[in-house]
Amino acid sequence: MKVDVAIIGAGLGGLQCAYILAKRGMKVVVLEKNHLLGGCIQTFARRGQKFDTGFHYVGGLDDGQPLNMLFRKFGLMDLPWQRLDSDGFDVVVYGGRSYMVPSGFDRFREKMKGYFPGSSAEIDTYSGFLEHVATDIFGSFERAGEANMQEDSLFSRGAYDFLTSTVHNPTLQNVLSGTSPKLTLQKETLPLYTFAQINASFILSAYRLRGGGMQVAESLAESIRKFGGEIIRDAEVTRLVENNGVVDTLEVAGHEPVDAKIIIADIHPSQFVRIAGETSFVRKIYKKRILGLQNGFGMFTANIALKPNKIKYLNRNIYIHNTDDVWSEGQQTAAEMPRCCLVSFGVPGVGEEYATNIDLLTPMQWADVEPFAGTRVMQRPEAYNELKERKAAQLIDLADSYVPGLKDSVEYVYTSTPLTYADYTGTEQGSAYGVNKDYNRLAYTLLTPMSPIPNVFFTGQNLSLHGILGVSMTSLFTCAAALKEKPGLDVFGA
Repeated sequence: MKVDVAIIGAGLGGLQCAYILAKRGMKVVVLEKNHLLGGCIQTFARRGQKFDTGFHYVGGLDDGQPLNMLFRKFGLMDLPWQRLDSDGFDVVVYGGRSYMVPSGFDRFREKMKGYFPGSSAEIDTYSGFLEHVATDIFGSFERAGEANMQEDSLFSRGAYDFLTSTVHNPTLQNVLSGTSPKLTLQKETLPLYTFAQINASFILSAYRLRGGGMQVAESLAESIRKFGGEIIRDAEVTRLVENNGVVDTLEVAGHEPVDAKIIIADIHPSQFVRIAGETSFVRKIYKKRILGLQNGFGMFTANIALKPNKIKYLNRNIYIHNTDDVWSEGQQTAAEMPRCCLVSFGVPGVGEEYATNIDLLTPMQWADVEPFAGTRVMQRPEAYNELKERKAAQLIDLADSYVPGLKDSVEYVYTSTPLTYADYTGTEQGSAYGVNKDYNRLAYTLLTPMSPIPNVFFTGQNLSLHGILGVSMTSLFTCAAALKEKPGLDVFGA
């Protein structure tokens, strides 16, 4: 098979790149090693219920906001989006008290000042900074690349240092950080831009998707095919082959080789090194750097199907914290009680009052499941199953106090760990957010779309940003680099 562009991996970034380039008239093929598309936005069905893997809600989807502008370009705004409550799309439970997080920066400031009247000036400074980041997202990404390595870049500043130097009330620090299990909170490494951009985009607006995140992948895939592109499932790329100084052939298990002028890798950089390591472009020092990158934590998830007409649907998320230091939650081990729990409701059918399913999530280390690596799904040792049952029971106990009656309303529970994510989505070590970005070592940990091979490019959450918005922006950078154009919405073409 000969194509203009071959894309390795059908995660969100890979599908978005395929959409853009196929729409531009290029012959595109997407090669996905698993049967399901979507990577971390996959949806799975059990006993008639649909559950999300990593897609629970998105930010910045109102008209004119960043994700809305992107998703309109990708043809995704016709999906059944559900706007979360403006007066409190998130609830942070910290120290036994509940704090509502509203949509809109004016309401956000007013609400936080009501909770912390002695910190009004600091709240203005903090929220003003986040609002600036939110309104300048496209400008920040147009300046992406080498500018991010400069000392004055927000990527080169620490999030925790900014927070603690701006806000001095410890409780307020934790509340402002309390919706952040959706990113890797690490005091010593997390870049300020990552923290600010993700939190800011959700304050703009917050949405769920009725029916599951897989609809995003399915919609993109349908459009790719309409544009003449091809998607091949169960097609693992095993090697990139160099011919006469050009890497232009992909060996694919169980399929004919693919010849491509441009190759885009929507896979973990370490996986890229494994399939491209025999080419003359990938040197030992680069391999050592990539294989030495640290991954963020994964997630333990309890997907709960509810008994009918028991729990009313809640149009917001609940973040329950069982510690006095929110920034330590990513370091929790399976041997201890969960330090936090995200409660996320699945959107029921139109007009339905009661929830049919709830997801409970908490960070989990790869080390907790690494002893079971190499075992097969449905054939894990009993110790692994006992671990999952114990963690699910702990999360249900923790959530029951804030979702009254939850424990008695459980019909059945499915559970997943970082090992599950690694098996079904191909993420390295089951990491929820990919490579850890370290503001102290930007040149080492903040990857650009450029690979060591001139015609091979990276995309996906392992680059500068993770999350739906971050990956969507990154797909623009990747396509711009491949097309040798300036990053921006013009990359979509006419």
